[in-house]
Amino acid sequence: MPAVALLIGLAACGSHAQLDSASGEGGSRALQAAAPTPEMIGFGGQYRFSDGVTVSVTAPKSFQPSTSAYPRSDRGVAFDIVIRNDGDQSYQLSGLSVTATVAGVTAKQLVDSTQGYSGIIEAGKDVPPKRDVRVTLAFAVPAQPCEMRLSLRPSATTPVVAVYSGSA
Repeated sequence: MPAVALLIGLAACGSHAQLDSASGEGGSRALQAAAPTPEMIGFGGQYRFSDGVTVSVTAPKSFQPSTSAYPRSDRGVAFDIVIRNDGDQSYQLSGLSVTATVAGVTAKQLVDSTQGYSGIIEAGKDVPPKRDVRVTLAFAVPAQPCEMRLSLRPSATTPVVAVYSGSA
């Protein structure tokens, strides 16, 4: 229980710093908490965060979404993401943040259960030390090939974001 209280306290501190930066209070430390440092990586690469979590992202796989996909899109791209926990404590998969952009515009996550793209279905899962987990995410993209960025953070308090980029 003390560990849970500590995590809740840390989360509350992180939220407070972001609120302070939005209101103009709190100085540069609050601004740093709200704007993580980007680390640029090409698709197919991996990045190791200081807490021992390593993420690798495959090159995008283009596919035609089924008629039951949401949102409707003429084309989707899917990524396999492997999260490896080489830290000393279990990693909570629920902390994973993944966003995608195409030409600077946020791409919507595509759910197409018919083709196996259901998002992170085990978000409540903990990844024990020295173990890994694979998730597959899909995003709606324009019909023509485009430049895309996929940004990952293992938790909201991680000061670095891994930004994967390339053609999709």
